[in-house]
Amino acid sequence: MTLTNRDILELTEWRRDLHRYPEVSRFEAETAKRVVTALAHLGADQIVTGLGGHGVAAIFDGDQPGPTVMFRAELDALPISEISTADYRSTIPGVAHLCGHEGHMTMLMGLGRLLARRRPARGRVILMFQPAEEDGSGARAVVSDPRYTDLRPEWAFAIHNWPGTALGHVLLASGVVNCASMGLKILLTGKTAHASMPDTGTSPAIALSRLIPGLMALGTGGELNEKFRLVTVTHATMGAASFGIAPGAAELWVTLRTVHDAQMADLLASAMNIATTEAAAAGLGVSFTQHDHFAASVNDADATAIAAAAVDALGIIRAPGSLPERASEDFGVFGWGQTKSAMLFLGAGTLVPALHNPDYDYPDDLTPLGVAIFHRIVRDLTDGP
Repeated sequence: MTLTNRDILELTEWRRDLHRYPEVSRFEAETAKRVVTALAHLGADQIVTGLGGHGVAAIFDGDQPGPTVMFRAELDALPISEISTADYRSTIPGVAHLCGHEGHMTMLMGLGRLLARRRPARGRVILMFQPAEEDGSGARAVVSDPRYTDLRPEWAFAIHNWPGTALGHVLLASGVVNCASMGLKILLTGKTAHASMPDTGTSPAIALSRLIPGLMALGTGGELNEKFRLVTVTHATMGAASFGIAPGAAELWVTLRTVHDAQMADLLASAMNIATTEAAAAGLGVSFTQHDHFAASVNDADATAIAAAAVDALGIIRAPGSLPERASEDFGVFGWGQTKSAMLFLGAGTLVPALHNPDYDYPDDLTPLGVAIFHRIVRDLTDGP
């Protein structure tokens, strides 16, 4: 069973409509409503809303007992202004679907159409539309929702479109596929002074100038192995925009990145130690907050084998390349505990803008491929004895 030409046309228009009305993490209320409206026509046996925020789960039951198989897509867009002349470009200033999440939702909706025509023989299939992937909070919020206990699957799969890989080719491997990352805000506090008498205040200027290279030296990237550490300075501010005031405070944002979760604790401790040392030397106060914490995303070997078998059975080309990717993803949270999970990376083309670029646009040609992969996994896991 495959999508019809009419399915593809309607799904393409639905994807483009989602693209017109993006919403950032934790504010995906209208997007969730659009999903629920579309699902209502597919006859799911149950639709759960408000999961972990604005998450939506559609459940399709089989006739016989069997495994629960979950497929996940993301609801949220990015706080970036889109550069596009397409008639479906974002209508929301400063917000756009520049990571392809609306395409991932469309894959799930396409799978829902096929499930509406033929339920799984055994078990059940869950279409999970997850909120807040972009800030790393969504998957944790969903699995922490008390209602998720009744939904928890034996198997979980996701697809992410992937610029830089040939269109329609699949990158797949077991083990870590996305790095762990965390945002760290460092606030240095001293005392302002008149710019003609800076000695009467306590300025963070020297401490900040020393802290930036000191933190960057903690992690310079390199090969993606157990020793990989990367510290990226993303934002810094100091004092007021005035020529008459010597600054009394500074704020520095850095992103910490490691391959494994265990390494993150060590890198975080090292970064906080450097900041504390520099602040003390300058007579400054220092405080920290943590943000956008992504656990490493790890593909289970058995789930990866299931996904690989589906890709191979469909004759889809496996892309050369290596994993993990430096970028982070919160899908791995669904693989904690007893759930076996795997994410596939579906090539969006080699000569296209990168994810999060202001001119990126999800290729609609990927939708039928993604649906076919998901549907083959459903058949392989639910049609057996």
